[in-house]
Amino acid sequence: QVQLVESGGGLVQAGGSLRLSCADSGRTFRSNTMGWFRQAPGKEREFVAAITWHGHTTLYADSVKGRFTISRDNAKITIYLQMNSLKPEDTAVYYCAAPKSLEVRLMTEKYEYDYWGQGTQVTVSS
Repeated sequence: QVQLVESGGGLVQAGGSLRLSCADSGRTFRSNTMGWFRQAPGKEREFVAAITWHGHTTLYADSVKGRFTISRDNAKITIYLQMNSLKPEDTAVYYCAAPKSLEVRLMTEKYEYDYWGQGTQVTVSS
């Protein structure tokens, strides 16, 4: 069973960096597309980035392109989100997500993902 656990969030000043991690304690997402989403207060949960199972193909929201990098270590059953040049508008709870079925394509919609972590708070001060 997939059990996603995010970590690495915190408080950082604008321009700073953070690296989020998402581990699957159920050890089942090794061969699947994974995604990161975020949700700011009063807003809908939005797509941030996705990565294919082999890690060679990635996709980013326009708002984070060039600043965030998604990666994975399948041996550790973990995906990462390196966030650089953070802005106050990046403040949100960040979630990793996995689909139930085996997927080879990159997905950007919430409904395409079935498993979600509990989220980790990222706060960027100006």
